[in-house]
Amino acid sequence: MGIRSLDPEGRMIRAAASGRRAVFLDRDGVLNRFFVRDGVTHPPANLGELEILPGVPEALARLAGAGFRLVAVTNQPDVARGTQSRAAVEAINARLAELLPLATIVTCYHDDAKHCDCRKPKPGMLTQAAASGGIELGRSFMVGDRWSDVVAGQAAGCRSVLIPTPFSRAEQCRPDHVTKDLLSAADWILRLIAEEPDEAVR
Repeated sequence: MGIRSLDPEGRMIRAAASGRRAVFLDRDGVLNRFFVRDGVTHPPANLGELEILPGVPEALARLAGAGFRLVAVTNQPDVARGTQSRAAVEAINARLAELLPLATIVTCYHDDAKHCDCRKPKPGMLTQAAASGGIELGRSFMVGDRWSDVVAGQAAGCRSVLIPTPFSRAEQCRPDHVTKDLLSAADWILRLIAEEPDEAVR
């Protein structure tokens, strides 16, 4: 039968078996606040700057309660650029994993010049997490605040949600849904799966 949870309208949702569904989540701008300096966004530099955005714990609790495996996938090119240490990124990831019900956090430390397969908009982090976690990508979702998140999710076969900011470059993508924050993104995902006959318990 699986774990049961209520969607935002009070309908029962049955979770997919064995954690096969996932919600992939960008980190900076979706889970925690980013910083803008000279018109460019930056991640928190250290634990003292880490601030989880409003509604994030509740949103993730709802998704986890519905049986989703929650996977953060984050580009951290400042490490390759020499403006942030890998240790600082790992400390922030570890704190997020302590505070939030994330199954794992997958990180790309490369800049564009590396031409890696993991840096979004390429889907490598999602496919890596799917292979190691038994995730069915076609039944999963990607939530991000950048065009590259949307493109990566769709390249992996997921439905994608954009939380727009002035830095999203939304004209470069066609998300399946656009919404204001992670809490409302979770509401949309839960409503959507409640309408699917194999997931909803009427």
